[in-house]
Amino acid sequence: MTIFGRPILCAVLATAAVTFPTPAGELASHRAIYELKLAQTRGNSPAAAARGRILYDFSGNACDGYALHFRQVSELDNGEGKVTLSDLRSTTWEDGAAKKFIFKSQNYLNETLVDTVDGEAEREPDKVAVSLTEPAAKKFDLEAAMVFPTDHMRRIIEAAREDKNILELPVYDGSEKGEKVYNTLTVIGPAIAPNERVPTDAAAGEPALATLKRWPVTVSYFDKTARDDQLPVYSIRFEVYENGVSRALMLDYNDFAISGELTSLELRNSAPCR
Repeated sequence: MTIFGRPILCAVLATAAVTFPTPAGELASHRAIYELKLAQTRGNSPAAAARGRILYDFSGNACDGYALHFRQVSELDNGEGKVTLSDLRSTTWEDGAAKKFIFKSQNYLNETLVDTVDGEAEREPDKVAVSLTEPAAKKFDLEAAMVFPTDHMRRIIEAAREDKNILELPVYDGSEKGEKVYNTLTVIGPAIAPNERVPTDAAAGEPALATLKRWPVTVSYFDKTARDDQLPVYSIRFEVYENGVSRALMLDYNDFAISGELTSLELRNSAPCR
């Protein structure tokens, strides 16, 4: 999936009035809103100003699978009178065993639908089989080591808990007409204790988060078909709690970066596995 022609990973954003306990090792069901703004430009950046919003609605458990409803509306001004409005809508489902991934996305530019992707991927003993129905019917196979987005987040948190600093994985999330695959490099910083660097955004004062550690994380996405010394296509920085809630986003596209402030957070009851 892309925003202004730039890819964005929906599921790595896994991040109120009512809070509920979450079983150890489980990702919290939640609805989060992030306000976006231009944070930095470099070189011949196409962005003179940018603003927008992300709506992230995540639910499920390891038995029933995980559903994500995602929408990002963004406005980019190039400083020369051209303003582009992008509206990306995505729905995905991933089973708890990371064996099946179903995805559908629609991308609108200036209120015109320009891209639709619809398909599913299923893990087999020696491969991951992908079947697309849109933008065109197509089937192809990926390497067995490929991971899906929610499983990627779970592995990041698991690595953080084990005090690992580096995680390298190939990721498939149905991006760019459903055929894009990324090599990812995740760098995990030292854990931040509950009483350290207390947040001032919507995570502040949230009882369910007040006793949880969090980690600063940077995930860089590389074109899997490019040479080894390439720059990342993009990277995303964030702080992730033990239950998968994320805050303090920074999406870096090399020539410009967009920050995302967590302005609303609703944690929901995650039904335990039966």
